[in-house]
Amino acid sequence: MYLERIDSPADLKKLAVGELPALAQEIREALIAKLAAHGGHVGPNLGAVELEIAMHYVFDSPHDRFVFDVSHQSYTHKILTGRREAFTDPAKYDDDSGFTNPNESEHDWFNVGHTSTSISLASGLAKARDLMDGDNNVVAVIGDGSLSGGEAFEGFDTVGEMGTNFIAIVNDNEMSIAENHGGLYKNLRELRETNGRASTNYFTALGFDYRYIEDGNDVAVLVDALRDVKDIDHPIVLHIHTLKGKGFKPAETDKETWHWNGWFDPQTGEFADRPAVEDYSTLTGEYLLRRMKEDRRIVAITSGTPTVMGFTPELRREAGDQLVDVGIAEEQAVAMASGIARGGGIPVYGFYGTFIQRTYDQLMQDLCVNGNPAVLLDFASGVHGMNDVTHLGFYDIAMMGNIPNLVYLAPSGKEEYFAMLDWAIAQRERPVAIRVPAMGVVSTGKADTTDYSQLDRYETVRSGRDVAIVALGDFQPMGAAVADMLRETDGIEATLINPKFITGLDLDLLDSLTADHRVVVTLEDGQLEGGFGEKIASHYGPTGMRVRNYGIAKSMPDRYDPAELLAANGITVDGIAADIRAMLGL
Repeated sequence: MYLERIDSPADLKKLAVGELPALAQEIREALIAKLAAHGGHVGPNLGAVELEIAMHYVFDSPHDRFVFDVSHQSYTHKILTGRREAFTDPAKYDDDSGFTNPNESEHDWFNVGHTSTSISLASGLAKARDLMDGDNNVVAVIGDGSLSGGEAFEGFDTVGEMGTNFIAIVNDNEMSIAENHGGLYKNLRELRETNGRASTNYFTALGFDYRYIEDGNDVAVLVDALRDVKDIDHPIVLHIHTLKGKGFKPAETDKETWHWNGWFDPQTGEFADRPAVEDYSTLTGEYLLRRMKEDRRIVAITSGTPTVMGFTPELRREAGDQLVDVGIAEEQAVAMASGIARGGGIPVYGFYGTFIQRTYDQLMQDLCVNGNPAVLLDFASGVHGMNDVTHLGFYDIAMMGNIPNLVYLAPSGKEEYFAMLDWAIAQRERPVAIRVPAMGVVSTGKADTTDYSQLDRYETVRSGRDVAIVALGDFQPMGAAVADMLRETDGIEATLINPKFITGLDLDLLDSLTADHRVVVTLEDGQLEGGFGEKIASHYGPTGMRVRNYGIAKSMPDRYDPAELLAANGITVDGIAADIRAMLGL
């Protein structure tokens, strides 16, 4: 056993090169065992084992500085830098995050979780080194899928004229999360097919030296190559061809499914029983495909995550040219959607909420300044979305809810969601975004007959007095539960309001509450500061209405438990009811 003897890169360097393949096998076995029980990025990590062994074998981290793009493929790096037990001891599986984190180790330089950033971040490390006459190597690892992001080009473009030590390792496994899309990948294929000798070379055109390695999973070959480029005095790309999911047959065969996965048999890859439940991704894909067949103008857009809106490989084939995957390039997706809408098409762009942060300028300038009627579907936003600090998705209300000309909607269930989507696709006046519920599919069984062309009209679900509860989107059931508790324990008949619109106030309804209500509380599944509720509080400022807003305090929590985070922010049925009683003087 080699792995149990590795507590630092110094321990790794004691091994002979000929022993490294056995270590790689042990690491793969440990990774598969953890991922089967815990979940995580399977394919990216299994394909990068040899690379990260070779990097630590040749370079001297943390003196030499490594930056991993997305850093979802950094598990072997973590194992080799003192965090082995987080991957070998089930009791410690949660000790470390799934991404690089400077709070965990001096070998991690950045918290990274979004794509296409490594070259830019590493360029800063290289510039700082040069300003202070340092002698360390700067090594950036970027996957081929990440090359589709605009920041990757910007980083390469900058480094190409720096003329200093910079080693960019392009880990080419011929995949993004799903298949790669974009003209750049034709050049990568040509480089692979010619063993790096193609007449056109994207990287040399940007000012980099270049070397190609066909077998990027041969650790001895990698060690030799890295030794050759260590301490180089100019920028170089080391383009290595690897196998995503290497060493685990299911992941090698079905690379998309096994990009991220968990809870499977480590021997067979068979999944644990998963109850069949409706989900908005699948429902959305089926809906859009049906609408595409009815209307040639409708086109779905994805930025490298087609299954977020239900487009499995089968549905992608069926959609044909009415589905566009721009790669991991949210800026391109939003601007292209605006252009399609301006040209008479009906674009529907689906994305994870955490990634829309990358394209604020395109939302503002390319889309909303122009007022083009694109449809945006925001998935997994809120407390119950992703919970890594690099993937938080509860800032969307504060961000998108304050962009002029954008209508941002928050359905509380299935019927409202599809009614909103029907309207958003049919109307041709303005861009519309929909915050897809993130707490599972809730169905009332009753059609939503709301006329959404009448903007900023809230629905009064229950009429009462003294207290009004304005519960946005996913928090509508919590609002109902608070109202129920007040009725049952205090005899208070609270008014319950479903606002549906994030971006506007129903002034007539809000003003009418001043006649027989003393307290208004707002509930939202997002950041409190700059959010939905504060607009209502501001409106009532000159009046005697008492207002209490509930949301998440401005923060960046990491790997939180949703119930605990809500409780820490006072967002529980019991807590809200108690606050209301106190505000009423009961």
